[in-house]
Amino acid sequence: MVAQDRKDCTPTPTPSLFIFTYGTLKRGFSNHKLMQDLMRTGDATFVATCRTAENYPLVCGPYRVPFLLNMAGSGQPVTGELYAVSVSGLARLDELEGISRGHYESLSITVELDNGDGDDGSCGGEGVTCAEAYYAHGSYAAEMWKRNGMKGLTVYSEKEAKGYVKRKDRPHNLSFLDHIQLFLHSQD
Repeated sequence: MVAQDRKDCTPTPTPSLFIFTYGTLKRGFSNHKLMQDLMRTGDATFVATCRTAENYPLVCGPYRVPFLLNMAGSGQPVTGELYAVSVSGLARLDELEGISRGHYESLSITVELDNGDGDDGSCGGEGVTCAEAYYAHGSYAAEMWKRNGMKGLTVYSEKEAKGYVKRKDRPHNLSFLDHIQLFLHSQD
């Protein structure tokens, strides 16, 4: 069954969880096709643009893949998009993000919703919501922060995505975790 969002009468998946997207799942980026598929089947609904209520590091890893690091207080507020996602939609997102393979981990995050005034694209007028986000797995997050010079982004934009390599175009002889380790230990 699909519930109606009272604000704009668009279907929202029931039961659903809020998912904060900050990288390639956002509109205009390569993995947004999955979000579009989920929206078509009623398994996801766009809620709002938003930003994290706390500072977090957002960095790029191998192949310009974005990683949010679970290091609240470091970095800056990160801008992204909030979606309501059904349980079955969440399973598809977990597969993409490699949850069972140790690529990312899904943990809670507090986000501030866009106030809709359109002034600077920032968020924070209408309210605060608890959501889930896909963070870089804790087994390599601290090294990823150091590898990026302990400098993070506020948003994963077209500029950062330039050079992003889709999964199908990456070398298949190594796992993604192997690629992460090579990136972390490279000198460039």
